[in-house]
Parts: sequence; structure tokens; C-alpha cells
Amino acid sequence: MRFVPTYCLREGMILGDNLYNNYGDLMLTSGTVLSHEYVKAIERLQYNGVYIEDDISKDIQIINIINDSVRAQTVKGIKDIFIHCEKGSPEAKTDIKSAKLQIENIVDQIFANKHLMVNMIDMKVFDDYTYYHSVNVAVLSIVLGVALELERDQLCNLGFAALLHDIGKVFVNKDILNKPGKLSPAEFEEIKTHSLLGCNHIKKGYGVSNSSYMGILDHHEKYEGGGYPNNLKGDKISWYGRIIAVADVYDALTSDRPYRKAMLPSDAMEYIMASTMSLFDPKVVEVFVKKIAPYPIGTCVRLSNGLTGIVVENYEELCMRPRVRIFMDHGEDVEPYEMDLADYQSLNITVFEIV
Repeated sequence: MRFVPTYCLREGMILGDNLYNNYGDLMLTSGTVLSHEYVKAIERLQYNGVYIEDDISKDIQIINIINDSVRAQTVKGIKDIFIHCEKGSPEAKTDIKSAKLQIENIVDQIFANKHLMVNMIDMKVFDDYTYYHSVNVAVLSIVLGVALELERDQLCNLGFAALLHDIGKVFVNKDILNKPGKLSPAEFEEIKTHSLLGCNHIKKGYGVSNSSYMGILDHHEKYEGGGYPNNLKGDKISWYGRIIAVADVYDALTSDRPYRKAMLPSDAMEYIMASTMSLFDPKVVEVFVKKIAPYPIGTCVRLSNGLTGIVVENYEELCMRPRVRIFMDHGEDVEPYEMDLADYQSLNITVFEIV
């Protein structure tokens, strides 16, 4: 199967994977032939795209690092937490207990798939940014924690901190959060209060570990200093804070925001690598570039030599140079063949864009 952006979907295409709505309910099953009405429904739900099955991609298997239903249910859960925390509702405590169980489930699924590189395109399907961002950051953080050989209880505490890293934003002026233009200095200062506000709120009787508090508090600290709220440096920043910082920035860069379009995953990867030591712990970045696939399997890419193909394999040691199944040359269909960008003879060819 291969990933097809929503704007490229056509009637008659065959759905390659189950499709869930934003309540975690199964909407369409794998093998469904897309009708005009189904395509319109996918557009209304603001999916980035879906996986489809066709002759050129029928042998390409996409293995998600977590189950789509679990992801959707966790998004619903974090949405409930945000709503109830903002209202001061006692239901927030029940929500948080449920979220802990969901994080444990995600940890177990990631352990079972720890050999996989993360497919971020598949994890970004709805436009409900705050809640999907929270879940994406949790998944990425747990993946990094597994690669850094954290114990299971540590992974659960890390994942919980990552899931709630932005909970303090419920106490920040919504007009500032959603402002499409550049923030004023005063507005940015208010935004910067969210990590401390979130940490302090989660301390109020929710039974959360100290390490999780610190992850929430420290996720905007910078490795060489200059971050907030405490201008910490290096190992003075909590371990969870350093991990969440990388996951948070990567997911934010690859998401559409009111003030800018999403960055290509490959460009975001280069930003993370370029910011090693200044913003991010090099130990975290080292595992990040091995576990996150900037060009996920099933993604269509255009190469610098004019060829177009589908990514069929990624390499942890060479994350920017996948194996690609070529099916088009300068816009003309060709008999499919595979090109390995990691091969010596292909080193002058790069991925130009995702299509």
C-alpha cells in the first residue's frame, strides 16, 4: 500500500488500511472502494491522507508502531483532560487515571514494535492540533526512551509527562494561542508561563510522579541555556525534559499552524540535527535520527533527477537515503524498478520533495 494525500484521492481507489474517526470509532474498513461520498467525508474530517492499495504498491506492508484505534482513543482521552482541567471539573482525575492506562498500552505496543522506525505521516491525520500533537509527542518520546533503554515504569512516566506537556496552555489566553501572526513580547511572555502552570496544576492531587512533573516543567529548556522557565543547561535539565524537547519541536515543525505551513519531515530532521548541543541533548538526537523516518514507507517522493517513486525501505544509519520503487520519470510512467539511495552509485541523488 502507499500513502495518498487527501487532495489526490479519487473515486474507485481501494482503502489499504482501516480508517478511524476522531472518537476512535471504525469509519471505513481496509479494502473499501472509495466512492465520491467517502472521499468527501475524508476531506471533512481533515485527514492529511490515507493509505490505498494498488498494483504498484500491493506488496508494500505498512506496520504502524501503535494501533490506530489506541491512538484515536488516547486523543479523545487527552481532549477530555484538557476540557475538564480548564473547567476545574473533578472528572479530570478520572480522565488522568484512564490516560495512565492508555500510556501503558502504548508503551507495550512500542516495545513490541521497537525495531520499527516511526512513521510520522501516518500519525498526523486530523486537524485537531493540540490533542494530536500531545499524543504524537508522547509516542515519539516513548520511542526515544525505548532506544535509550529506559525501564518500563520510566517509559510510562515519560509518556505521561509527554502526553500532558502542554496542559498548562488551558490557562493561557486562547486568542494568544491561536494568533495567526507574530506574538508581541508580552504575548510570548504569557505563552512561556504554560510549562510552570502545567507542572503546578498536575501536582494537585493527581498522583503523578516527580519525574513526570519535571518533564512537563523542563520541556522548553535549551541544552546550552536560554530556555524557560528556569534557564537550565545540560544535565541540569531533567532527562524527561530533554527527551520531550526533541519530540515536541519535531512534531510542531511538521504540523500546519495558524502562522505557517508544515515543514517537510526531512527539513525538520535537519533542523533537529543542526540544533544538537545548542537546543538539544546530543544523546537524544543520536537515537532520534535512527528511529524517526523522515520519508516513511509508502510515501511517494520526487528525486533530484526527476524520478518519482514510493519509499519501500528505510535505514536507521542513513535515515535520509531510503530505498525507492521508481514508477515515473519526469512525469512519464515507466516499468517499476527499485533504486537504493544508500548505494554508492546513487549518492549524488537526493529526495527533492514528498508528493
